[in-house]
Amino acid sequence: MLHLIAEMFTYPFMVRALCMGVLVALCAAVLGVTLVLKRYSMIGDGLSHVGFGALAIATAMNAAPLAVAIPVVIVAAFLLLRLTENSKIKGDAAIALISTGSLAVGVMVVSMTTGMNTDVYNYLFGSILSMSQEDVVLTGVVSAAIMILFVFFYHRIFAVTFDETFARATGLNARLYNMVIALLTALVIVVGMRMMGSLLISSLVVFPAVTSMRTCTTFRSVMIASAIVSAVCLVAGLIISYLYAAPTGASIVLCNIAAFIAFAAVQKGRECLQSDRKSI
Repeated sequence: MLHLIAEMFTYPFMVRALCMGVLVALCAAVLGVTLVLKRYSMIGDGLSHVGFGALAIATAMNAAPLAVAIPVVIVAAFLLLRLTENSKIKGDAAIALISTGSLAVGVMVVSMTTGMNTDVYNYLFGSILSMSQEDVVLTGVVSAAIMILFVFFYHRIFAVTFDETFARATGLNARLYNMVIALLTALVIVVGMRMMGSLLISSLVVFPAVTSMRTCTTFRSVMIASAIVSAVCLVAGLIISYLYAAPTGASIVLCNIAAFIAFAAVQKGRECLQSDRKSI
């Protein structure tokens, strides 16, 4: 087993997959904490469907997929934020309208042009091992930009995450920083789709955050634990995928499910111990 794992990392494409995967996982994890706390977690799912529509159109036009998808998903993120805040169409309804509409456009474009080929399948379900050199470079640059922006705006994002009304009262431009969160989320979704697929990328945003919240109580501790859980689950998913020839995205999601169950068991055990101590 250890020999096979060591052998796995002798292949350059596996090393690329590991490096880029960990970067995307870390970005998704730290943003996921903010999105879950603000109850925006389903925005990631909606944007992933928008991304699929954009990628399908790019494939039909023989254009660079990520170069087309990034601006389209960013615009969709701002539109979703505006609909959620100001429109009569609120929250999950706005997300459902945009996501299903985009998915329908993507499926229609694919069916009328190339058909359901391997590239489209990879965009739906992910294929981290087939990332090209251009994908790797773009993913690395975008991931680094996401982390830099998040660290730079950390305190303001923290403020609008926990009490947006108070943040507005103190003079903070909450709308601007909500747009920053939407921008970073859009970038994470687009670069993560190549790895996880449009149907699974939202799990990379949500699972580490809700897992860490089982045992951690402060924003910083949840964020750190979320990043660690996300990175560990990604590496474990890659190893399982290589050893058993399983789909990479699904393997990573299953590892996240296992981590969630383990953290929930720890939380339950802690609550039982506290209950026993109070009874004594």
